[in-house]
Amino acid sequence: MENIKTAQVYKQMVKWQLIATISVAVLAFVLAESTGAVSGKHAAISALAGGMSAVLGGLAGALIAKSGDKKNNAGAILITMLKAEAVKIFIIALLLFLTFKLYNEHLVPIALILGLAASAILSGAAFFGLDKK
Repeated sequence: MENIKTAQVYKQMVKWQLIATISVAVLAFVLAESTGAVSGKHAAISALAGGMSAVLGGLAGALIAKSGDKKNNAGAILITMLKAEAVKIFIIALLLFLTFKLYNEHLVPIALILGLAASAILSGAAFFGLDKK
């Protein structure tokens, strides 16, 4: 991938992830408030925590992956991509762990999972869209 196209894909990925995360947070807020089962504020914060974990993990992985743009050797590119994915997974796991530890009393697990899932799915969709252009 060339640098300009790579940067465009990462920008598009983050934009889609943020839109999905905010949408899930608003939906979680509305559903929680309408049912009264849990606080809408806590449901929205939980969804934002899940979605932003994937966004920040993706950005960290993207920084590592971008360092491999100048490499031409297939093995070196593969190693860089594996490092990027490992960093992404580590950051997501760390942020989710911190969310569970620091926000455990008010956490709404289903909202957190939905925020994370929406953001993670759309990060993959952005890369799939690269093949279409």
